Amino acid sequence: MRQAKLIFLFTLCFVSSQIYGQIQIGYVDSDTIMKQIPDYQDTQQRLDAIIQEWNEEIRKQEADMKKMEDEYEKRKLILTEPKRIEMEKEIIQLEQEITKFRQQKFGVNGELFKKQEELMKPLQNLIFNAIQEVAEEEELDFVFDRSGDILFLYAKEEYDITNLVLDKLR
Repeated sequence: MRQAKLIFLFTLCFVSSQIYGQIQIGYVDSDTIMKQIPDYQDTQQRLDAIIQEWNEEIRKQEADMKKMEDEYEKRKLILTEPKRIEMEKEIIQLEQEITKFRQQKFGVNGELFKKQEELMKPLQNLIFNAIQEVAEEEELDFVFDRSGDILFLYAKEEYDITNLVLDKLR
């Protein structure tokens, strides 16, 4: 997939240069930009705190389940059949609750995904707008993010507009 993106990128640049003449390309390192924005750091700390809280809840639930399993193992030989079945059901139910909680919080469309989307979207829009302004001011034809899927094997430093974007955000 990554190789296909690179081939597409180079084909696009080649075709554009053949049609329009010399093209201007810039690139940014969005990881560097994000790390230098105080709002991003605050947002990341908020997300980390939420993740830590949810992980602590999971650890607590797993510890409770482990106690139940240990108690069951100790007593299963002396338990009556109905009591043993009841304890097994309780253990299975708790295991299902832990799995459900984990999915609700960390699953593909879980609360973490939604929270990241909610908190990061404004920052991403701010950065995108700054990149667009710099690209227009510098009359660049293309701006690529070197911290994403598309990596440059070689790029002249003069095309790095990361600091210009950071200046625009300050």
